[in-house]
Amino acid sequence: MRIKETMINEFLNKIIHGDCFEVLKQIPENSVDLVLTDPPYLYRNIKAGGSSQLTRTMQNAFNELSEIRDGVSLDFCKEILRIQEKVNCYIWCSKDQIIDYLDFFVTQNGCSFDVLWWYKTNAMPTFNNKYLTDKEYCLYFRRGGYCMPANYEKAKTLFIEPINIKDKKLYKHPTIKPLKIFETLIENSTKEGDVVLDCFSGSGTTAIACHNLKRKYICIEKDKTFYDISCDRLYNATCQGSLF
Repeated sequence: MRIKETMINEFLNKIIHGDCFEVLKQIPENSVDLVLTDPPYLYRNIKAGGSSQLTRTMQNAFNELSEIRDGVSLDFCKEILRIQEKVNCYIWCSKDQIIDYLDFFVTQNGCSFDVLWWYKTNAMPTFNNKYLTDKEYCLYFRRGGYCMPANYEKAKTLFIEPINIKDKKLYKHPTIKPLKIFETLIENSTKEGDVVLDCFSGSGTTAIACHNLKRKYICIEKDKTFYDISCDRLYNATCQGSLF
């Protein structure tokens, strides 16, 4: 047991620059209490039709996702099962990925699930021959994992929050999520001192939420630009907290 604790301590409260498919293999089994992560989405047929100025603006926004629209292999999910004694996992995804995740976690591995939504009150007005892209999906998979919302509001499965344009510009990440939502999920599914893993940590939102809530964290980010940005963001949050 002491060897396992020593091994996990090497990863705790750090943002690790590396490929999660390799780093996850080094994390001891049954050592993580919650996984909260936002992998690259799978998108199909991303295109804004037309030639107006609004359309060109929207297409530029879609192009920000050009390097991540192919999604990622679900191999990381196998590691998620290994490093958790009780499955407790939130995964953000696109509509095109829902069936694959449900098949892996529910059909193949016997987890229960919930579907949570982030409804974006200021979504881009793209509705030509389709519905608005005014929501994002977060799948919650559980097999014995802890889930104890403190009140009625925190137990809701619909988060109504605008896209945070300020944070998006500040931290340069095209799919940044509201910190408030991440804090709610972590509060609902962990206790103080628990270990939270984010294997696609992006701009570091999970690390910031864990710091604010006194949870331990392991964050992994492959992209050097986002890794540097998230480290700076965490450093600034830590320094600011030490002033009070």
